[in-house]
Amino acid sequence: MNEKKNQGINRRQFLGYSALGLAGLTIMPSWAQNGVRIAPSDRIVMGFIGLGRQGLSDFRSHSSCAGVQAAACCDVDTMKVTRFQNTVKQWQKSKGMNERCDGYEFYEDLLDRKDIDAVEICTPDHWHALMAIHAAQAGKDIYCQKPLAYTITEGLEVTKAVRANKVVFQTGSQQRSQATFQHAIRLIQEGAIGSIEKIYARVGEPPTPLNLPEEPVPANLNFNQWMGPLNDPKIHYHPDLCPPISLDPVQNEKLWGAWRWYRETGNGYTADWGAHMFDIAQAAIGMDGSGPTEFIPKGYNGTQWATMKYANGIVMTEQPYLEDNEGAQGIKFFGTKGWIEVSRSHLACSDQSKVPADVAGNRPMNQAQRAAQQAQRQAQTAAQRSQAGEANRAAMLQTEISSPHSQNFMDCIRSRKNPIAPVEVGTSTNTLCCLANMALELGRPVKWDPATLSFNGDKEAEAHRLYYYEYRKPYSLYGKK
Repeated sequence: MNEKKNQGINRRQFLGYSALGLAGLTIMPSWAQNGVRIAPSDRIVMGFIGLGRQGLSDFRSHSSCAGVQAAACCDVDTMKVTRFQNTVKQWQKSKGMNERCDGYEFYEDLLDRKDIDAVEICTPDHWHALMAIHAAQAGKDIYCQKPLAYTITEGLEVTKAVRANKVVFQTGSQQRSQATFQHAIRLIQEGAIGSIEKIYARVGEPPTPLNLPEEPVPANLNFNQWMGPLNDPKIHYHPDLCPPISLDPVQNEKLWGAWRWYRETGNGYTADWGAHMFDIAQAAIGMDGSGPTEFIPKGYNGTQWATMKYANGIVMTEQPYLEDNEGAQGIKFFGTKGWIEVSRSHLACSDQSKVPADVAGNRPMNQAQRAAQQAQRQAQTAAQRSQAGEANRAAMLQTEISSPHSQNFMDCIRSRKNPIAPVEVGTSTNTLCCLANMALELGRPVKWDPATLSFNGDKEAEAHRLYYYEYRKPYSLYGKK
């Protein structure tokens, strides 16, 4: 790719030269969605940055909210841009809208669009901070996928930019808006199980060193732009990092982007699911915007599980929360008067009368239960399997239509209030996840002061890559767009 483009040269001239400049965007009349009539003055025009499988999922969530329009999209993979445009235009056609969604390779070009009110950032984690900072400087409201950043310093800088530019920021930790977790948080904060003493939070394994062989970069992918600020020379292209798709025939990604699982490009399950489960634990015990003061890695002096200690005496460990299902991701709170366990599929309490039947759900299945379910499905007739499949698809569609986390974001864009997962929440949870990995890599406990945001003189921790790393030139965390 042209290196000048990657350095930002002539980006601001792009729209002026393009046939898809601002003047070319049709202003649409008021229209109705989900039975709600939306005036042009109340419409939220969005741009989408990062168009993989999660980006498509988030589009479905956002577009289920009344008054949302998708005007532009951006990805370093031109095939994913085309796929996203096709998806958006099909949706626009079904709603009687003008069919148009402009595509870009460089996110700065999308941010230069004056007609865009808000952006979705759904890229690999190492891009979150720069894009969020630049979006805030451009005056765009932001929905940024979790974890909020790749390092601690990046998260802190995003918070500064969001507050300095007075934009609305929603972290994509959608469990905050889910009924099971909201009810669990409410019960804990109301003292239903007394004072919390310990927490089991199962998220999964930390990242491992990158071990994928190098392969040729496909013509449709700008891997240099995918790399962005990453400066580790060991990083090279492999399709697992950027899962390929095809358009003819249509074939979507077969796996999640494996950049999540490697130290050089992500923070493992510690951040990928920690941004959900640790996040809910923080909310329940009143630690939003704060966090543990000591992180003890698994294996240190015989420590069985990664351990996080709070100044108030609460201890949280990353370990199975279900005795018969070690891999299930979820949380168990232990209090002086009982316990509560919660996941995306269920909520249980030592006093089950405190849990409404419509919230209780179903406990995650263990391996034996899944095998029994599979055997039962195989015994069904083809007609029964088809009927069950239709029921599952209907349930999934209903889940997509009901998107409270997206709706909360849209409501806050209009009200200018903080959403349920504001930037400070995303930053403090990201800090926790980074510190847990940092302690493991250093092979010893790490102490952190959430009030002063410092290590109190621990120079080795201050120098760790998960606190701060030098961006690859010409990128800069502190420079303006």
